[in-house]
Amino acid sequence: MKAIIFGILASLFFAVTFILNRAMELSGGNWMWSSSLRFLFMVPFLFLIVYAKGKWVPLWHEIRKKPFFWLKWSFTGFVLFYAPITFAAAYGPGWLIAGTWQVTIVAGVLLSPFFYETKDSPAGPVPVRQKIPLISLVTSVIILIGAGLIQLQHAGSLSGRTILFSVVPVVIAAFAYPLGNRKMLEQYGGKLDTFQRVLGMTLASLPFWLLIAAFGWHRDGLPSMGQTFQSFIVALSSGVIATVLFFRATDMVRNEPQKLAAVEATQSGEVLFALIGEIVFLSAAFPSLLSFAGLFIIIAGMVMHTFASRQADPKTAEQTAADLTGS
Repeated sequence: MKAIIFGILASLFFAVTFILNRAMELSGGNWMWSSSLRFLFMVPFLFLIVYAKGKWVPLWHEIRKKPFFWLKWSFTGFVLFYAPITFAAAYGPGWLIAGTWQVTIVAGVLLSPFFYETKDSPAGPVPVRQKIPLISLVTSVIILIGAGLIQLQHAGSLSGRTILFSVVPVVIAAFAYPLGNRKMLEQYGGKLDTFQRVLGMTLASLPFWLLIAAFGWHRDGLPSMGQTFQSFIVALSSGVIATVLFFRATDMVRNEPQKLAAVEATQSGEVLFALIGEIVFLSAAFPSLLSFAGLFIIIAGMVMHTFASRQADPKTAEQTAADLTGS
């Protein structure tokens, strides 16, 4: 339950990304600056946290031991995730990006066979390939249907170009983010904490962000003060708070595929939060009855996911109370 709460809170802070990225594009900001500035701003926050906890040296040792591993999966989990998200914001509204992003819920479930979990055997602990949790897959599809219903309200106004440049990149991002996150969990889940992993991935992805920023500078010059400030807010809200909450939530259930799928399903809350945010701050159209039906289906799917994950590994009331109090 604690991991689910962390996941929902992460979705709230992640929603800031979709709202502000769209706002920056509407004001003429370059998507290359929107993407690179977020990660450049994240570095000092995360470094101070990790350094203050006395965990910088162990992280640096791990990065030096496997630099290409860090480069590869940081590129997958961060660059292939966020660059397509900001690119898509130049061609489609935030609600469309947030709705399409829900593909990541199904993507996370489908990626299960690419990973292993440790199980006991007469010969000792052995790695066993994970199976696709069918219950999680069904409830994930239900959530995806709800997200699709929300988008039907505006589907008639979408051109083929909008769909190509705003939907396809987000689908790529939807698979890249859980893949990079899970690969890091698989390798360092019991060795590095959440802040160390996020900082390590941010540092390893910096060469790519600096390259993207250089292209942005060559194309449009330096970013405006407004875009710089909004990128700073995105870095703090989505890059630091949301990412750490989400990584912490997945870390808590990393060896339980069905619970991991439930945590990833909490990201469907981004659709609701992004929709509310666009209505309040960007004067977006109010949802239709069909959209409200979609929201209801999303919430129902999240509840089903949570219930299924708890049934898979039931706890006593005492253990549940301990979870909620953090003991």
